[in-house]
Amino acid sequence: MPTFDDYMAQYDHEHSTVWNRVLHGAGIPIILAGIILLLLTWWRIGLAMFVAGWGMLSVGHRIEGNKPAFFQGPIYFLVGPIWVAKEIKDHLLGRHGVAKPREPASR
Repeated sequence: MPTFDDYMAQYDHEHSTVWNRVLHGAGIPIILAGIILLLLTWWRIGLAMFVAGWGMLSVGHRIEGNKPAFFQGPIYFLVGPIWVAKEIKDHLLGRHGVAKPREPASR
């Protein structure tokens, strides 16, 4: 049985181009916000955001040349938002891609 790290690694592998990552980084939060607004009174805005977010993900996968990960299993509906949160956290902390060794400080 795959571990959570396996799912994250697979998701990362299938979202390797910069544009797909950017579109997912924006699209997934827009989808989540759309769902929240759908449940509240602003259902038209929520529906528009939900559709726009999925459109962004579709464009990203068209650029990447693969199918969305959720076709492999519904677990990816949870993995996607967690992956985006990790990507945003890593970006804010300056951890882009593979960790680079620190250069020694000059004296």
